[in-house]
Amino acid sequence: MKLPPQSIGLAAAVTSAATFATSGAFVKPLLEAGWSPGAAVTVRALAGGLLLLPFVVISLWGRWDALWRGRWRLLGMGLIAVAFTQLTYFAAIRRVPVSTALLIEFLAPLLLVIWFAVTTRRLPRPAVLLGSVLAVGGLVLVIGPGALEAVDPVGVVLAFGAAIGCAVYFLVAGRPSDGLPPVALAGTGLLLGGLVLGLAGAAGVVPMEARFGTVPLLGAVVPWWVPLTVVAVFGTAVAYAAGIFGSGRLGSRLASFVGLLEVVFASIFAWIVVGERLTPLQMAGGVLILAGIAAIPAEPPAPPTVTADTPDDDAELPSTGGLTRQAPAG
Repeated sequence: MKLPPQSIGLAAAVTSAATFATSGAFVKPLLEAGWSPGAAVTVRALAGGLLLLPFVVISLWGRWDALWRGRWRLLGMGLIAVAFTQLTYFAAIRRVPVSTALLIEFLAPLLLVIWFAVTTRRLPRPAVLLGSVLAVGGLVLVIGPGALEAVDPVGVVLAFGAAIGCAVYFLVAGRPSDGLPPVALAGTGLLLGGLVLGLAGAAGVVPMEARFGTVPLLGAVVPWWVPLTVVAVFGTAVAYAAGIFGSGRLGSRLASFVGLLEVVFASIFAWIVVGERLTPLQMAGGVLILAGIAAIPAEPPAPPTVTADTPDDDAELPSTGGLTRQAPAG
């Protein structure tokens, strides 16, 4: 029996959230060993892009013109969704607690709800508003109510910049593909973003420090490249490719709310990998996030965008979540 596109998209989006969540737990030993956040995320992006490169070449073989048709999506993914988001987030956590930065960054789904309301001049459905309240309430519980304490206003602005970058990621991922496969968008976007981050480090904008020794992990001592490999494969290559694939089928808004599961999975991985305690309050927050996601209605499929030079096998493109429609469901 063939599964409906939205079920496949939901599975991909949950996979993306779970694999993104491995990043924090496996990068933490590197940071404690002397790696700077900028160096870790730059290597992560470049390594993830290189891992996806063979799949990018295979997916684009015979239709390289898709790169040109999707050039604005590639620039948006590489420059904003990868480089800008990472730069603003790590600049934020130098001024505010990590929990505060995460709470602000994961307001991205609300930014998308507001964006759709403004661009379509329609109020969101009551179900969307209810889902937003439940999901954000659960997010506060998982990250911790202490994240709402008064903090450095510059850090808050930087974290809000990361939220905008995160929202752009879902917007770019949910747009019509124009023949550009999700793996090609993920791989080329990561490589472009990694190069920009590397240039920022070379210019002194982002501190770049690395220690090539051993680190503690899961009760053992392992080489530095072991946790970095886990992050590059699962937390980057698989996470971005699955996230873009899922967003194309669920639409940007619903995919962004499913993305909130990342904080739930991150808490679980932190409990397993680095021994951080998982509290009943966090568990309750996870339930609220799930309830919020369940309340968000699915978005109707948008008509596919097909150009004259698009290959026949791209004639049926995934849902864009109404991004190219004048009046998507609110």
